[in-house]
Amino acid sequence: MALMVVMIAIAVLSILVAAFAFAMKVETKLAQNSYSETELLWMGRSGVELARYVLAQQMMVPQEPYDSLNQKWAGGPGTINSTNGPLQDISLTDYPLGKGHFTVKIVDLDRKFNINMADEEVLKRALGLIGADASDVDAITGSILDWIDPDNNTHINGAENDYYQGLTPPYYAKNKPIDDITELLLVANVAPDIYFGGAATNHTPAAFQKNLQRMGLQPDIQSHPVGLVDLFTPLSKGQININTANATQLQMLPYVDEAAAGEIIRFRSGPDGVDGTEDDTPYRNPGELINAIPNNQIVGQIVRFATVRSSTFEVTVDADIAGYKRQFVAIVGRNSPRDLPILSFYWK
Repeated sequence: MALMVVMIAIAVLSILVAAFAFAMKVETKLAQNSYSETELLWMGRSGVELARYVLAQQMMVPQEPYDSLNQKWAGGPGTINSTNGPLQDISLTDYPLGKGHFTVKIVDLDRKFNINMADEEVLKRALGLIGADASDVDAITGSILDWIDPDNNTHINGAENDYYQGLTPPYYAKNKPIDDITELLLVANVAPDIYFGGAATNHTPAAFQKNLQRMGLQPDIQSHPVGLVDLFTPLSKGQININTANATQLQMLPYVDEAAAGEIIRFRSGPDGVDGTEDDTPYRNPGELINAIPNNQIVGQIVRFATVRSSTFEVTVDADIAGYKRQFVAIVGRNSPRDLPILSFYWK
């Protein structure tokens, strides 16, 4: 009996010691992570500063009056002109700093159409590319225009304050330009599948969508090749960069269908037919679209909405210190090599 009591006591003490050791390990890890938070934050900001430096240097290459997918900022190998300059030894991947390292990804927003400059024709063109049901197009278009315009007058099949105030919880139509593209999820008739594209079943619906669900009116979630988030941005100068836009985004330009978009990409991607490689032949100005679309009248209409120089970029920084990770996102404008304002900065 004495032996059994001793064994039980040892077992209990062992469990207590193990639990205490585990708790101490967790506390030590939490303390270490807390200590690393500040360093991670500064690594994130350093990543943004590195992106600003690369974007500024790229703009100062006189032989390249354009932005394209084969340049350093876009993750490309860099051209002969850029690699012989300050960007030659710059790496945006696993950049060492202090006790950790970070990776920077830069994506220009000018490959998309500015949602605040979109009219009814542009919105309907986008919904056609998404594959929205024809019976929903007028309602979605009208609701987006009502959300942006300054008045409280409702477009046909649109929605203004009287509609949004009847929701639970109620809210107001913004009646101002969109600041963040996710605002579209608050707009009546913009379902998650229309916004996100693809399989949008895991995204939280907005208030009006929840009301439809309660009434049993929520339509079946469909899978679309692209969504509004892939085609629009609230931050750009309003022209699409024909060197960085993909085939679907290029079709946001007037008179550009799937075949024309394919020709635009074929011309800029060079002999190997692959974007973002050393042999790319980017457009130096929008007028060179005549090489892909041999019709002066059509090209004349397209160039009004096209550019080869991007002005707004989304910078994503993945920072890592001994396995403790944090992702930072910034929107950076570029007005000149000396004027690159940080428009927003946050972390996930």
